[in-house]
Amino acid sequence: MNIFEAIREDHDIQRNLLDKLVKTSGDTKKRDELFKSLKTELQVHADAEERHYYKPLIDSDVMQDKARHGIAEHHEIDELIEKLEETDYDSSAWLKTAKDLKHKVEHHLEDEEHKFFQQSGKVLSDSQKISLATAYNTYMNSHR
Repeated sequence: MNIFEAIREDHDIQRNLLDKLVKTSGDTKKRDELFKSLKTELQVHADAEERHYYKPLIDSDVMQDKARHGIAEHHEIDELIEKLEETDYDSSAWLKTAKDLKHKVEHHLEDEEHKFFQQSGKVLSDSQKISLATAYNTYMNSHR
């Protein structure tokens, strides 16, 4: 498995959780469980991705701006999660913010999968792609 496959697997988990989350309503156990799962997934993924994907690319002239942009988007996602944490589950504002989060995360995943992966694929060697995947998966598995 290479770094792109490892990240894409987690992107699919995030998409699934987001789809389920925006279908919930009110202050329910289901909403709470899905939100907590998504929050953990997004935070651990962002940390792992920054360490084992973006950090190795920061030194590349080709990828430096893209890596910085990706990291900035992680911070925007964090801000939306904080906003959700500060809003009551049964508030109409909660679902609106959850939909904003879904839109922001999906945009971020699309950027990575359709732009960043292709460009960084030219920068990283085959052995780097595999060793980064191993380090990334180890981090994810120990922090989930």
